[in-house]
Amino acid sequence: MRVKHKKWAAPLIAAHPEKMVTNAEEVKGKWQERFEKLQPIHLEVGMGKGQFIIGMAKAHPEVNFIGLEIQETVAAIALKKALTEDLPNLQLVCGDGSDITNYFEPHEIDRMYLNFSDPWPKKRHAKRRLTYHTFLDGYQTILKEQGTIELKTDNMGFFEFSLESMNNYGMKFDGVWLDLHNSDENEHNVETEYEQKFAAKGQPIYKLTAHFA
Repeated sequence: MRVKHKKWAAPLIAAHPEKMVTNAEEVKGKWQERFEKLQPIHLEVGMGKGQFIIGMAKAHPEVNFIGLEIQETVAAIALKKALTEDLPNLQLVCGDGSDITNYFEPHEIDRMYLNFSDPWPKKRHAKRRLTYHTFLDGYQTILKEQGTIELKTDNMGFFEFSLESMNNYGMKFDGVWLDLHNSDENEHNVETEYEQKFAAKGQPIYKLTAHFA
């Protein structure tokens, strides 16, 4: 969903290069230098307004987190939230991760999150889905050996497509949940903005974790 452009977004991003990266190609292979500690790096593609990635950074100080968002205003909203927290293990990126290998060196990332990605429901748009095999190629490149992808969505069609795409790619599933919020897995679940909205309407939240074999 598009968010109306805010005039303050670009100036805020420009004022905080210590937290928000706009030239990710130049940081490729040097992401650890952006953090205070040498720790595993987890990446969220499509962080939205930042609730999930900020929550994860707060809950797991032993991990370095990167949130990537293409929409400038949305990224700026996430930045505004992040600036109210003391999170040396969090970096944000405003950029287009369609070819994520431009931003990260091979095996630079330990874990990836895909939360409530655009399902692109029409068949002719299947190549745009973030679990299409060409995207999986990029994820496998930047993830460490046997690196894990964690996916959450409210869209059954996209979830089924992702299961099939990942299975056909040869990925191994570590867990599949058809109703996350009514499972034991929900105990340590950090919610996104969309997740709260959909769950409040009684919609089931689907989740999977899988790794490259």
